[in-house]
Amino acid sequence: MNKKLAGIAIIFILLILCAGGIIMHIYSDRKKSSSDSEGNYLAVEVNEIKNRINSGDTEGAIQKCDELVASDQEEESENTTDSQVFQVFLPLVISIIGVLIMLLYLNSRILKPFEDMKDFATEVSKGNMDASLKMDRGNYFGDFTWAFENMRKEIVKSRNAEKTAIENNKTVIATLSHDIKTPMASIRAYAEAFEANMDSTPEKRQKYLNVLMQKCDEVSKLTNDLFLHSISEMNRLEVTEESIDLIRFLDEDVRGLFAFDDKVDIIFPEGKRSGEDSVVITADPKRLLQIMENLKSNSEKYAKTNIEISLELQETADHDNKDKQDNEANRAIIHFRDFGPGIPEEEIPFITGKFYRGKNCGNENGSGLGLYIVKDLVEKMQGKLNLYNRNPGLDVVIELKI
Repeated sequence: MNKKLAGIAIIFILLILCAGGIIMHIYSDRKKSSSDSEGNYLAVEVNEIKNRINSGDTEGAIQKCDELVASDQEEESENTTDSQVFQVFLPLVISIIGVLIMLLYLNSRILKPFEDMKDFATEVSKGNMDASLKMDRGNYFGDFTWAFENMRKEIVKSRNAEKTAIENNKTVIATLSHDIKTPMASIRAYAEAFEANMDSTPEKRQKYLNVLMQKCDEVSKLTNDLFLHSISEMNRLEVTEESIDLIRFLDEDVRGLFAFDDKVDIIFPEGKRSGEDSVVITADPKRLLQIMENLKSNSEKYAKTNIEISLELQETADHDNKDKQDNEANRAIIHFRDFGPGIPEEEIPFITGKFYRGKNCGNENGSGLGLYIVKDLVEKMQGKLNLYNRNPGLDVVIELKI
């Protein structure tokens, strides 16, 4: 029991015992004086009865006897005060027991849980996150103990997540650094070939130049991934929105990503033509082009098939109802589809997570940032990103407001 609580209990018990002792002392003195006076009174009365009998006053003696009997009955009634005193003393004992029970209850249901919470808080403040707090919803601090224990678990979870993020960050940087070494080694090898005049024919020279440009593009892509990783860690992927003609953007800017490649097919809605019709959206053209470039890079790396980009328009039926138009805004839907193996269905909910790479990525280099950045940019432009397996191929669907 708590020391302060034990001290209070002792004080209460002593007070109750003192009160009982005072009552018993008063009763004892009163009873003693009463018995002395009764003894003297009885001797006087007996002598008087004898005297009356000797003098022949029989009736007087009988009357005096009757008075003694009446006096004896009064004495018996006085003896009942013993039971009355007992009735007074019994509540004192019950009070002592009640005080003890009450104090024990306060200790077990209030003070002890409070002490446990204080010890728990002390351990957590020292950094000991393994300290646990027993949860008892029945006591008065039950909700607090439950909240404190959950708080400890959330702190542990947050620290573990932070530790994992730091490890992932180191892994990504190490991976990208390692991947940069490979094309750099090739660049050096071909540069040494030029230095040794090994490009003896125009065909060899052109071949060497093509390899050098290809390896430079690989280095540029890897350093761009590293840069995007660093700014995404700082949450600095900023979006500046402006009006964009989506048909012109797809026909010119996106098609320009496939400059000398005939593996892309861009399909517009029926009746819509580039240069004649327009579909205006509000988005960041640089970020939108970055999205398309990431999707192109993923498709070329993992699917290695032709790419089909199609535009679909969804319009509201009632253009006069402004409230409805606000709630169901016209949507421009961009389908970016390849015809490869797709993504396993169980991995689709996680594939846009940071650093996540699918099981079917094979030996392809990557950091697991491409689709994560695509989703982040689409959402910052108030759009939606969905992925569907089309058998064959993966269909990346981007929805943007018109």
